[in-house]
Amino acid sequence: MKLPWPRSLFSRLMLIWLAGITLVLAVSFILFVGERDRVGRNALFHGIAQEVAATADVLDRMPENERERWVDQLGRRRLRLSLRALPDDLPPLPVEHPLLPALKEAMPEREVALFASRHGHEGRPSLFISMRLSDGSPLSIRMPGIPFAPDLRAPPPGQLISALLALIVGVSLLTWFSVRIATRPLSRMADAARALGEDPERAPMDVRGPTEVASAAAAFNQMQQRIVEHVRERTRILAAISHDLQTPITRLRLRAEMVDDDALREKVQSDLDAMQSLIKEGLDYARSMEGSKDRQPIDLTRLLEALRDDAQDMGWTVTLAGRAHRPFNGQVTALRRALWNLIENGVKFGGQVDVTLTGQPDHVEIRIRDHGPGLEEAELDKVFEPFYRTESSRNRETGGTGLGLAIARNLLRTQHGEVSLANHPEGGLEATVTLPEARA
Repeated sequence: MKLPWPRSLFSRLMLIWLAGITLVLAVSFILFVGERDRVGRNALFHGIAQEVAATADVLDRMPENERERWVDQLGRRRLRLSLRALPDDLPPLPVEHPLLPALKEAMPEREVALFASRHGHEGRPSLFISMRLSDGSPLSIRMPGIPFAPDLRAPPPGQLISALLALIVGVSLLTWFSVRIATRPLSRMADAARALGEDPERAPMDVRGPTEVASAAAAFNQMQQRIVEHVRERTRILAAISHDLQTPITRLRLRAEMVDDDALREKVQSDLDAMQSLIKEGLDYARSMEGSKDRQPIDLTRLLEALRDDAQDMGWTVTLAGRAHRPFNGQVTALRRALWNLIENGVKFGGQVDVTLTGQPDHVEIRIRDHGPGLEEAELDKVFEPFYRTESSRNRETGGTGLGLAIARNLLRTQHGEVSLANHPEGGLEATVTLPEARA
């Protein structure tokens, strides 16, 4: 039967910590009991030593002819006194027996020895104390039932260290387990948030788990849905604006044809072309943020060769070097548009463009270098912002809408790629496109 597992993260952590504290207390109790038994045995042996010393003092003060009559009465339940010496064949106990230091502390002036033997028909172990009174008379004391095994000694240091290490390991494992339970949902949510930036239409998070995690996952899924709806609504608005503006632009074109001044008519037509281009680029930028699920294996080498040929057909100077060893799984139209925007930007500001394709173990790099003046370091990242244009791109020959690089970055990010700009050491600007590990 499977035991019920608490639903909330708080209850789970409480259960784990309670179990850990219980384990710690159990181990501490075992160690305490062992130490208590040791201290209790030491107190027992010190009591016996004091009793033996008192008995010996009493017998010392008695006349020798009366000792035999009092010897049985002086004995107690755990002491059996005899005024005869012990046999020579009794084996002596080791000097580390805890009773021997207690006897020497209680009777420092007497010579005391300990012996052990099996006594009686049942063979029970007994301790024997051998000593002499002040006049030299022998006195032997038997203590039946007092154990003399080596386990009376204190636990060795190795045993205590092993118990301590076991306690530390147990607490460490419990701590790791509890922290893992607490942080795994956070890591999963961080991965989901990272993936959301790359693909807003990704599958929603799994809402199973503790109550707090399930609530956070549901809120995250609701936020994702709202973001997707917001992007779609923005795209629909831009599409509607673009469609509605086509009619007045067309009317303005017709009216511009009626202008007799050729120079004025050309300027009006140029402004109308710029307006129409801006509307089209704005709509493309909005659509570039939508992730596409229509993915397929793409031969990057053949795609770049096709882009190079198209550029050369337009009279541009574009070269290509390198090959990709494996196809990349992506959206071919979006990838083609992003790479074309980068090549077109390089031709516009740098004349000649050199494209280099390099396959790495975990990713593919596409370097697109022009031979222009480059950019200031502060502008290398700003040019990816929507509608941002450098001073050199604000004239009619090279000017644009300021959305080309922003569209390229969005299209690449929807396919888990990235693009960055850097000034080449030999001059010109170099765009580095990084695509994740090529996969069939």
